[in-house]
Amino acid sequence: MSFNIYNTLTRDKDEFIPLKEGKIGMYTCGPTVYNYAHIGNLRMYIFEDTLRRSLEYSGYKVKHVMNVTDVGHLESDTDEGEDKMALGAKRENKTVWEIARFYEDAFFEDCERLNIKRPTVVCRATDHIQDMIDFIQRLKEKGYTYIANGNVYFEIDKFKNYNKLANLNMDELEAGARIEVDKNKKNPMDFVLWFTNSKFSNQIMQWDSPWGKGFPGWHIECSAMSSKYLGDRIDIHCGGVDHIPIHHTNEIAQSEGASGHKWVNYWIHGEFLVVDGGKMSKSSGGFLTLSKLIEEGFSPLDYRYFCLQSRYRKQLMFSYENLSDAQNAYKKLKKRIAAIVNDMDENDTVNDASINAYKQKFLEQISDDLNIPNAFTVLSDVIKDNSLNNMEKVILIEDFDLVLSLDLLMIETESTGDVDEELVNQLINERNQARKDKNWAGADEIRNRLLEMNIELLDTKEGTTWKVK
Repeated sequence: MSFNIYNTLTRDKDEFIPLKEGKIGMYTCGPTVYNYAHIGNLRMYIFEDTLRRSLEYSGYKVKHVMNVTDVGHLESDTDEGEDKMALGAKRENKTVWEIARFYEDAFFEDCERLNIKRPTVVCRATDHIQDMIDFIQRLKEKGYTYIANGNVYFEIDKFKNYNKLANLNMDELEAGARIEVDKNKKNPMDFVLWFTNSKFSNQIMQWDSPWGKGFPGWHIECSAMSSKYLGDRIDIHCGGVDHIPIHHTNEIAQSEGASGHKWVNYWIHGEFLVVDGGKMSKSSGGFLTLSKLIEEGFSPLDYRYFCLQSRYRKQLMFSYENLSDAQNAYKKLKKRIAAIVNDMDENDTVNDASINAYKQKFLEQISDDLNIPNAFTVLSDVIKDNSLNNMEKVILIEDFDLVLSLDLLMIETESTGDVDEELVNQLINERNQARKDKNWAGADEIRNRLLEMNIELLDTKEGTTWKVK
């Protein structure tokens, strides 16, 4: 069966054909670690996780690479604004390095709670400065760069079809980018590859380079790190729709300028989470985090379930009322599944034809541009189908949960109030040490053990707390 996905580059739903049979190279834009990820950010990572799981369910082996932007890039995609890392350090009276590590850990903790798989490769920008310098050197050799006021710029007029991803004319691109006047640029849309002349006199994160001491522009890190780990031809590149006109457009110019050929075959973009008609953003203030939802009585998987009820290419309206509706629906679903599990006879005979027919139906939906809402309909049909015995239903539910990742077979028990607090605290300390050692599998195992004990964890800046579910 073919896997079809909407490709921003072709503006059509394309059949997916990998560069290498059975294998996929996928790059996703990761977090800028100067603050907590808000729930709009996390919707994007849930979508990308669902895409990866759907491809793996379809039989592909996926190499997923994601960057972590821990070098200060400016607030705007267009090289304007304030340094995000410096803003975070000033806000919390910490060093930029402390800020980066703290919020990187917080991000992956959120992903863990949302059952988002860790990427195959996580690459920090600060660990790949030399790769970025080498990439800029390649662009220089190809004639795409110029130096003005000490900074290295990419000259977009040297690159044909610069606007092919956004499909906008240059005036529309410039207007959409809200570009401030920079007299050093030959073209207002030219962008910085390397800053040596920062407008911040006390810039902390700087490195030596052939052009002087400075720091990289934001766009260059994705091109340099994706090519390092996936080569100069990539199957899939994901991100938010806000990255299309500037960040991803500039990535294409850099990467195809350096290689001389097409870089990415499938550009897949997710839409915004919106609140009161506007997208959620950190710059607007008052953004919601996963921890805030937990404090309000929702579980991380309530939020994952909420996000999966909508197609990834549609804007999703967030409200506590909508989330509460999703929470109730998720609880009802888990209750129905628990009844099936509890009434299952392990001696029941399994009809492979019935199992495979439903697997095929499920695969048809996820292969149709990630039609996850319809995949839930297939799940519902399984639960209601009286021709299936409970053993067959459990097999199918477990299979579908490889994509949905909602812990559908994890039966929650009522709390008795009899909690061994000493053991809980001991396990939390062991988990904290595992996370410090980057032993993610060990940390996940401890978290799952605590969940089996009906203990839910809450990680904050002040440390890890827990409560009985």
